[in-house]
Amino acid sequence: MPICSSAMRLLIAAIAASLLLSSSASAQMTPAPARPAASPRAAACHNGQSFDRFLADLKQQAAAAGVSQRALSEAAPYLVYDQGIVNRDRGQRVFGQIFTEFAGRMAAPYRMQQGQERIRTHAAAFARAEKEFGVPPAVIAAFWGLESDFGANMGTLPTLRSLVSLAYDCRRSEMFQNETIAALKIIDRGDLAAAEMVGSWAGELGQTQFLPAHYVNYAVDYDGDGRRNLLRSAPDVIGSTANYIATGLKWRRGEPWLEEVRAPAAANFPWDQADLTTQLPRAKWAQLGVTYADGRALPNDNLPASLLLPMGRTGPAFLAYANFAAYTEWNNSLIYSTTAGYLASRIAGAAPMRRPAVPVAQLPFNEIKELQQLLVRAGFNVGKVDGVLGQQSRSAVKAMQVKYGLPADSWPTAELLARMRGTPRAANL
Repeated sequence: MPICSSAMRLLIAAIAASLLLSSSASAQMTPAPARPAASPRAAACHNGQSFDRFLADLKQQAAAAGVSQRALSEAAPYLVYDQGIVNRDRGQRVFGQIFTEFAGRMAAPYRMQQGQERIRTHAAAFARAEKEFGVPPAVIAAFWGLESDFGANMGTLPTLRSLVSLAYDCRRSEMFQNETIAALKIIDRGDLAAAEMVGSWAGELGQTQFLPAHYVNYAVDYDGDGRRNLLRSAPDVIGSTANYIATGLKWRRGEPWLEEVRAPAAANFPWDQADLTTQLPRAKWAQLGVTYADGRALPNDNLPASLLLPMGRTGPAFLAYANFAAYTEWNNSLIYSTTAGYLASRIAGAAPMRRPAVPVAQLPFNEIKELQQLLVRAGFNVGKVDGVLGQQSRSAVKAMQVKYGLPADSWPTAELLARMRGTPRAANL
């Protein structure tokens, strides 16, 4: 869910499209407590403490935060170090993908149809969630489908083992110490038993993949059994996801989130305005020649929107409204968040996305990485030079397109790369 890195979430989402649990019965099996791995090297960020000493201190912190000895005793067999989890966290990698390919797989018709089916099956819970939180059923269903295929792919690893291993590692130690304590509070509250807490390798739980802190803060009991069970109860999943989107992500009741549009093909269109950081009234976008995807005119109103071009000016185009910020907060990967918003629109009845008239050229991985290196040399911060086009890289690309008089649509092209290869430095931008 939201507090994973975008790279990790994108990878998990891609894997979730192809993995299935062996059976629903196996998903409910109690996992055997893991045997401790060989003692890890003392972590520098914990002043050289051994894992056992670190764990004793963490248990004291949990007790000070109100966790009972009963919950600590129940969790104890699962609070063991697993170097394999740490290795996965350090080695996570995402393959660069083009938006239409990713969305074509992740927002496939079967997922749209299953989302609509879930809305019919759980109509009462969805209606209640929309009334209480203002979040449309399609928005909830889209995240439900993308995160776990509606509960089919929640992960198979003991959550406490993952959390405490990542807490001992130095990369995100404080975050995962807090998440471990939150997981213990879930046990203490009676929502889940320690043995039930099985999920992704990064410690996420349930059908919309909440990390424990979000579980504690936003999970609600919608089926009335006195527990907040996001692994087994569809009503609890629906209500809790709506609560998080509305309360945590500040969803705006009654407002749109993402609509496909068509932008003019003219080279003199102000492509530099096509950015999530730029909002114009819909009337202004209409004045500039933007229409709905089917050619209908946009409303002549002042509702602010951004023009989003996930693949540049020759690819799909969307108007992203204030509520789209909930998607980028859930996951700041532009490909994932746009796919989630698009899938929600499809579940809500929107037509399929228009395909580009001609294939959109995409630089290969090595050339995107080379371009990032050139951008760094030119004085830009692109984040990690990894061959993946994140928001920082897109902003730097736009700045260089403006410099060279190219359409500034933030999409890297062979022409831009060729120009930059001939310009070792551009520090005077």
